[in-house]
Amino acid sequence: MTCFVLRLAAPAAALLFCGMAHGQDVDPDILKAQAGTYLVAPEDGGAGCRMTLETDMAIGGHSLSGQDACTKPLPALAEAAAWNFDGNGGVILIDATRKLLARFVENEGSPPKTQDGTPLLLIAAPDGIDRLPSVSSLAGIWTMQRPDGERLCGVTLDGHADADGNAPLSLSGDCAANVARLKLAVWHIEGFGLTLMGGDGSSLGFDMRADGNFDKSKEEGGKPLSLVRQ
Repeated sequence: MTCFVLRLAAPAAALLFCGMAHGQDVDPDILKAQAGTYLVAPEDGGAGCRMTLETDMAIGGHSLSGQDACTKPLPALAEAAAWNFDGNGGVILIDATRKLLARFVENEGSPPKTQDGTPLLLIAAPDGIDRLPSVSSLAGIWTMQRPDGERLCGVTLDGHADADGNAPLSLSGDCAANVARLKLAVWHIEGFGLTLMGGDGSSLGFDMRADGNFDKSKEEGGKPLSLVRQ
């Protein structure tokens, strides 16, 4: 089995990946499942760039494309020449000399992200979106409505989150009964997912659209519902 050690500036930051450098031992179904177009963007809401992880072989792993789009927002990643698995469930980006540029660590229930400096996320994103939503960017007044425009409730998202990333919200006094009884009080953003939560464990999950508004997550079931910014 072929092994390579990639050494970074930090003394303990040596990355060993064996048998992966030429794609050995990688289940084709796993490879295909990981391949696709992703947004790489700072967790703090800064501009990111899209690149496509491909299944063809490349030096040190598998080919990728679109990295030129990173030249301005994330110049270090514009040098990416290949991607690979790190053997621990994560994904790495390397340059033509096999220098490690970024390592995205798997987070259960959350998008993979880097662990140094300002974290970068590797995440599927709606077309036309070049950055992650943040608490400050989403703060303001929204309307909860049906696809036909029927208004169910006004929702004001506060822009001050606690240490867990939860921020207060308030509902208008004219909410429909099925919304009011949820007693929604806080909200949380995770990647492109927005969750409104009540103190008794009730919640509503939404996924961001390309226009910046949100549709109720399919996993929620029930009738379609949207959050539209006012």
